[in-house]
Amino acid sequence: MFTSNHRRRGMFAAASGVAIAALLTGCVQSDRDDASSDDVDSTFVFAASSDPATLDPAFASDGESFRVARQIFEGLVGVEPGTADPAPLLAESWEQSADGLSYTFALKEGVTFHDGTDFNAEAVCYNFDRWYNFTGVAQSPSAGYYYNSLFRGYADSPEDAVYESCTPGDSETEVTVTLAKPFAGFIAALSLPAFAMQSPEALEEFGADDLTGSDEAVSITEYGQSHPVGTGPFVFDSWEVGSQLELSAYDEYWGDQGDVQQIVFRVIDDPQARRQSLEAGSIDGYDLVGPADTVALEEDGYQIVARDPFTILYLGMNQAVPELQDVRVRQAITMAIDKQQLIDQTLPEGTELATQFIPPVVAGYNEDVTTYDYDPEAARALLADAGYPDGFTLQFNYPTGVSRPYMPTPEEVFTNISAQLTEIGITIDPQPNAWSPDYLDRIQGGENHGIHLLGWTGDYNDTDNFVGVFFGAEKPEFGFDNPELFAALDEARAVSDLDEQLPLYEDINETIAEFIPAVPLAHPAPSLAFAERVESYPVSPVNDEVYNLIELAE
Repeated sequence: MFTSNHRRRGMFAAASGVAIAALLTGCVQSDRDDASSDDVDSTFVFAASSDPATLDPAFASDGESFRVARQIFEGLVGVEPGTADPAPLLAESWEQSADGLSYTFALKEGVTFHDGTDFNAEAVCYNFDRWYNFTGVAQSPSAGYYYNSLFRGYADSPEDAVYESCTPGDSETEVTVTLAKPFAGFIAALSLPAFAMQSPEALEEFGADDLTGSDEAVSITEYGQSHPVGTGPFVFDSWEVGSQLELSAYDEYWGDQGDVQQIVFRVIDDPQARRQSLEAGSIDGYDLVGPADTVALEEDGYQIVARDPFTILYLGMNQAVPELQDVRVRQAITMAIDKQQLIDQTLPEGTELATQFIPPVVAGYNEDVTTYDYDPEAARALLADAGYPDGFTLQFNYPTGVSRPYMPTPEEVFTNISAQLTEIGITIDPQPNAWSPDYLDRIQGGENHGIHLLGWTGDYNDTDNFVGVFFGAEKPEFGFDNPELFAALDEARAVSDLDEQLPLYEDINETIAEFIPAVPLAHPAPSLAFAERVESYPVSPVNDEVYNLIELAE
């Protein structure tokens, strides 16, 4: 794995046992603007699979938004390079109170936002209080997804809230955050781009919180379209929706600037087109390499880097659909799917079959969890027992125009699963939606969906970051109310002693397996591909990849 000080420069290393060249060499002249044979071409062009949903990470939950956000913004807490473990970032250290409710942070000195304003304790409190005081559509699951999932309540519902207050200390570099309820994953959660520090002045000037629209169609504010301001190594330049987004190095950045001075995120939604662009030399790299492309690209001299599997692909089931309220139907759907066939035919090499909603490396994984093996005959019998001997028609939602780390080719996954469900008598009503801006709003913002494809790349090594985010409260995505499960997850997330917490999560994973709110399908291992001139890339299992760490050949 990539090992170096956070936000500093490093090199490629092995990930998940995949052999990667220890240090790539070569001197490749790029044909892009301002390049010469004597100097590094400092423009790095990366093919994104879609536009970001927004440039305001507080209202984002998707990987492409976070990929951009990680270049512009930083949080109090980062991630230890090459791991999923938290590490200091804008906070150099912190102390936790004995009751687990107060955290005092010592902030890095001399840091400024891109607009020239100071990063200090007051800015920290402004951001925490901003999230806590979201109102209206900003509180919807499709907008404030992470705050909803992890901090639970807002100023207008303090009885539900995890957050209580933020207080500057005696100096500008000390701040205390107080929680209303214990949250064992609090520090790790702060590594999420959703909780990055943003300039209070810019947030106010450009109406960052002036969201309009509905839960299923949230608007992007002026701030979220064109005025994001953080403390990160790159500043926002321009965004041409559907084409490309450009960033440039921040001259006053507190850390190393590195070789990359300009970033171009070029939107190329088709995996084959991304490969062709790399081969043509018009991009330097791309993520979510198609399973069929990895070997061929490597044979042609391109660099293939695999992340450790820290993902989950699942088939969600919306229990607002009457048929899906019967656990026998949900069992039948689970038993109709040949997960190994799905993996072999549609997912990258190194993908692991999933039996639960956390990867095996995450604490709380239950080796003995109940499973429902592939058995179409038994699935048909369950449907008949539930009152559907002739099957029924079911909406199947899937995204188009996107590749995700947990699902490089959504249409192929949809086709594979649809054929298997048809075999047990379920008639599929296909419901494709463009990933941006429609799919997530439809799935997470309302009841108008059926079974659906979605997944997750873990943000940090904590069980609550998977099962708590998915199933910790009522959500339009899944459409169920299970107070016992919610209470069990609340109890577990408040236990800080790992030895006490693990059995709780093992029991929770068994409860989820029996309840079947969704079908865990696979833990895909996403791969990236790079041109020869990219000598090092800070590969991360949680996608915490900041481009000032990239090293380029001359």
